[in-house]
Formats: sequence, C-alpha cells, structure tokens
Amino acid sequence: MGLQVDVRKLDLFNQMAKEGSGTVADHLGQLTGLDASVHTSQINFLDIDDVTTHIGDERQVGIYVELNEPPYGYVLFMLDPADSKRLAGAMMGGMGEAGEGEGFSEMERSAMQEIGNIMTSAFIDGWANVLDTTIDMGTPNFVLGPASGIIEKMGGWPDSELVFVIDSQITVEDGDLGMTVYTFPELGDLVELIQGIDLDTDVAEDTQADELV
Repeated sequence: MGLQVDVRKLDLFNQMAKEGSGTVADHLGQLTGLDASVHTSQINFLDIDDVTTHIGDERQVGIYVELNEPPYGYVLFMLDPADSKRLAGAMMGGMGEAGEGEGFSEMERSAMQEIGNIMTSAFIDGWANVLDTTIDMGTPNFVLGPASGIIEKMGGWPDSELVFVIDSQITVEDGDLGMTVYTFPELGDLVELIQGIDLDTDVAEDTQADELV
C-alpha cells in the first residue's frame, strides 16, 4: 500500500492530533484542580535510530499503553519524577504513603497507571470518532529510569524505517508541572486510516471527550 495521503485529510489529522492533546490537558487539569494547557504540539517523522536522541536520556517517569487495534503502536506519557509524584498525590487525594526520595510506593505507581489509563482514553477516543473506528488499548505500564531506557522497555517497534511521532508538551499553571505525550502509531496502518477520513468531518466536535466523573 502506498503512503500517499490527500493533503486535506492530513490537515484534518493534524487538527485531530492537536484536539486530542487538548482533551488530555483538560483531563489533567480536572485531576489536579489546576488549569492545564497544550504548550506545543508537533508531528515528526523520525528514523527509528533517532527516536532515543529525540527523547533524550534524562531520568523520567514513563507511562506507556499499547494500542491493540489500528493504528497500533503506543501512547507514551513522560514526566519528571517530581511532577509525577505531585500528580500521584493529587490522584490519591492525600491518602496512602508516598515513596521515599525519588522512589515510588505501590499506591503512587498505581495512581500514575490510572492517570495513564484516563489520559490515553481521552486521547484515543477522539481519534476513533474522527477515524470512524474503534481503538482498543492495553493496560498502562509504569517505568522509572532514563528516557531512552523507557523506550527500550516499550519494545515492539513498528516494522518501518520511519516512526510517526506526535509530540505534545502539556503544562499546568505557569509551567510548574509538565507532561509530554508521544504517540508512536504504525505508519502503514495510520496512513490507511487517514485515507479513510471523511473530508466533511468536524474534528473539534468528534474529538470532544466526556468529562471525568
């Protein structure tokens, strides 16, 4: 299958990616009680060998979720460990023990996995609506360590020389808490879905997700 895409459909997909990041920011704000916003959102075609360079080697918390249906691949949330602890604390509402130092207790890990579950659902539900499909996802995984090592733990790289990366930086109130969302769909499956987008699609309406309860 060729990788040619109608430029109008690619524009709709770009809008979809940005709207999806905005939905994640809304849900992050609801979880923390603070105003969250998308700082940047860009789409990159990267050589697989360049992905670890793009992400860097700083010690991070990674929450990744595998997509079990097209476009397959992974959604990865990366945070500074201190920011992750703040999010976990907000999720737990002050209940449970915190891990010592930069370590994480089981409750904190579980809280971050639940945050990953909520965020991924917010992200891909809108995609599924726009692409007129369903996208089943796996269980969120918690990893703490160098960012490049988190990518290695994800495994299952697409069988392609290029990786399509959607990179969104989400910040909360003056940038004092940030989260980067990476999406690594399989290129061929993604292109096939993009080719099927209806040009009359209202992206903003279709990517609107339900509020958290």
